[in-house]
Amino acid sequence: MVGDLGVDTRTRSSVITARAAATFDPVGRSVATARSFVRDTLQGWGFTDIVDDAVVLTSELVTNAVVHAGTAADVLCLRSDDAVRIEVSDHYPEREIPLQQSAANMGSPDREGGRGLQLCAALATRWGVDYTPTHKQVWFQLDLPDRPVGTRAAGPALPSELLPLTDGRVRVAVVQIDRVGAISAWNEDAEELFGYVAEQVTGKPLTDFAAWPHTPGTSTGIVEALQLSRWEGSYGIRGSDGRVTPVYASHLRVRDTDGEPSTVCLLVRDDERAVLQTPLRGPAPEPGTLTEPHAADPFEVFIGSPAPDDLDGLLQRTVERARDMLDGDAAFLLLATDDETELEVRASTGLPSARQRFARVPVEAGPGRYGSARMPAVHEDLTVVPGAVPLLSGTGMRSVVTVPLKVEGRLTGSLGVAAESPDRYSNEEALRLQFAADRIALAVESARLGELERLRRGSLSFLVEASDLLAGTLDRDQTLALMAQMTVPTLATWCAVYTIADQSSEPYLSYVLHEDEERIDGLKALLSKIAPPDPVPTPGARVWAAPSEAAHQAALRTSMRSLGLGEPLSLASGIGTTLSTASAVGGETVVLPLVARNRVIGMLTLGKPSDEHFRQEILELAEDLSRRAALALDNARLYSERMAISQSLQRSLLPPGLPQVPGVEVEVIYRAAGEGNEVGGDFYDLFPIRDGAYGFAIGDVCGTGPEAAAVTGLARHALRLLAREGFGGPAVLERLNAAILDEGARSRFLTLLYGELWPQEDGSAVLKVVCAGHPLPLRLRQDGTVEPYAEPQPLLGVMDDLELYEQTMTLDPGDVLLCVTDGVTERREGTRMLGDDGLADVLTTCTGLTAGAVAARIMRAVERFATDAPSDDMAILAMRVPGLHKD
Repeated sequence: MVGDLGVDTRTRSSVITARAAATFDPVGRSVATARSFVRDTLQGWGFTDIVDDAVVLTSELVTNAVVHAGTAADVLCLRSDDAVRIEVSDHYPEREIPLQQSAANMGSPDREGGRGLQLCAALATRWGVDYTPTHKQVWFQLDLPDRPVGTRAAGPALPSELLPLTDGRVRVAVVQIDRVGAISAWNEDAEELFGYVAEQVTGKPLTDFAAWPHTPGTSTGIVEALQLSRWEGSYGIRGSDGRVTPVYASHLRVRDTDGEPSTVCLLVRDDERAVLQTPLRGPAPEPGTLTEPHAADPFEVFIGSPAPDDLDGLLQRTVERARDMLDGDAAFLLLATDDETELEVRASTGLPSARQRFARVPVEAGPGRYGSARMPAVHEDLTVVPGAVPLLSGTGMRSVVTVPLKVEGRLTGSLGVAAESPDRYSNEEALRLQFAADRIALAVESARLGELERLRRGSLSFLVEASDLLAGTLDRDQTLALMAQMTVPTLATWCAVYTIADQSSEPYLSYVLHEDEERIDGLKALLSKIAPPDPVPTPGARVWAAPSEAAHQAALRTSMRSLGLGEPLSLASGIGTTLSTASAVGGETVVLPLVARNRVIGMLTLGKPSDEHFRQEILELAEDLSRRAALALDNARLYSERMAISQSLQRSLLPPGLPQVPGVEVEVIYRAAGEGNEVGGDFYDLFPIRDGAYGFAIGDVCGTGPEAAAVTGLARHALRLLAREGFGGPAVLERLNAAILDEGARSRFLTLLYGELWPQEDGSAVLKVVCAGHPLPLRLRQDGTVEPYAEPQPLLGVMDDLELYEQTMTLDPGDVLLCVTDGVTERREGTRMLGDDGLADVLTTCTGLTAGAVAARIMRAVERFATDAPSDDMAILAMRVPGLHKD
């Protein structure tokens, strides 16, 4: 919201010639925006000498209002002939400000409170504090320094012989031209140079005497040159003898005391142009070299030399020169979007540029001669046609002239100058402004295309990096976080990602991010209370007004409750939080669909703070990013679903739990090779067969992964079924061998150690074991000796006819039986392998340990043996008979 504030005229006597006002929301970023507003305003007025002091003071006073007082801040800049006054108002009159204290008593400079007043006392010419029933105002005034007469431009020191030649007396003709182009003054030097006395030329148009153009290639006409605020160049004057005298002229547009415009022309002979010509800003010529006469470039005449090499600088200088040329209070320049249906604000002066920058307006605004940006237009009074120029709504501007920028007949932009008083501009000013616009249109378009090329290159780099990051993860939550972090703050101030599980599900708010972390919770709460955007599959960004409307409604309700006009304000909420949330989402909000495999899987929502808009290039870049992000998010979803299915199936292959075996300690450690695998080719099992008897097994299927896991499931379930049917060890393994061979091409060979265990009353345990091609079990006695505890027999899944036998043995109290798969014994580090001997050496150190401690020590030894991750599955089964009394 922009508006005029009350001004105490008692503190100043100068007449106010211009004003600029803006309101800033109670958020931390408003301080920087206020600094930019004051800097832009004063630079636009040409008061660069006091910009730094004004910005420092404004920054402190706005900080006091929006940060410490927690209210909006109104900033008003007033221009007079000899000073600038800036007023900062907040809406918190209860807060005390010392009015009568000296600067020495205002507190330490390190304190947050009072520092702005100390700076006012130190830097400002005058300052003060005013209270009204609705707000508190701190103002300061900075007097404009006297501008001393000095050197405007200087050239290098030259030897005397290189100085330009003149006659004995240099004559400078001074000719004054009135607003209709007629000569109103003619001095004596003009009489000497051209042979006419003043009475002969007064009242006659200068065009009757000017030979235009004298310099070939000059496209500016004499009438246009006389209307420009400043011009330098060459032409000729036809003298009384009929001969043309080449002259170099410097024109300056002025106003007399009655406000009537006129042009003062200073003319010298062309070979004496050095007297008037502004030195070129460039490298000095080499000594001894001669330069040809230089014709004025119409573009440089308007924009100045050297021209800025960046688009923003060129546009800013353009609006400043346009404003000065028409003596306006504000000026603005808009560039057309690629489809030429909208114009985007790219530069302004005298307006709150931070609020208006990148705002877009349609090219065809409405009916009538003011309705199209493709033609020049003059508005004598904007109050008669409300909304005719939306950009100027609420700025106090009354009259405006706008002209198009065209290149080869194509609309590329619009240039406008506005004034606070009505009826300031006519068709004459429109023609002058159009003349200037035609001169700079090509340069602006060239700079715009250069900027677009740089933006495209930056966009490509951004998209390449984004694609790499998104392709580097298959985790859904991490993908959501990456999507948000890539857009904030590069593309938007805040971002929200909605996901859709399936076509029958409603959009779900999955992730919220704001560039200010303190705003995330409030933003998430706000978005959770409003309906999500519709999942429309149409590509491109579409505006979503719900967040901004909801935020402002919440802020309004909070403010009314604080004033006692509504429900009591709860302790859990506060004005500051609600207002800051409203400011955070108060700008433009757009929604981009996340479409993958012809299905809308979510929406990417991007937002700006109050009164800010998205550039078209940013929206196009966001659309490209949304397509990549959608595919990455869908890939993550598919991967998560498949991983969940895989892990569920794998867990079904593991034993549900190990039974408690009376008198025997049992411990199992299992590690499956490969990321995401819970079960591989190695397996184990321990299960009750009948009363007092338990079956145990440890095996290794050839290979790893799902194929090996399939044989694992077959083996484990077949062992349990056959053992409980009363078959002995050899019969169980022979039938399992036949089942594996029946798998045909899917069959894999299998090494298996299978046994049956009977705990005894004396504390020992009897075992019957069949070792079919598996690493032999090792027995650890209490005296530390280690020995194999079975004999090797053929593995399963290779031959049809197997003749297997079982071996019976007894584990005495204190003995440990260790069974492992070959992933343990074949652990490698370079050319070294742990092997059976290495495993036996580790086992000898486990005397007196429990079964759990034995298994853990073996696994630590295996892991430390090599630094690389295991490439094979590993299983360790340790059984210990503690006896009747534990050790």
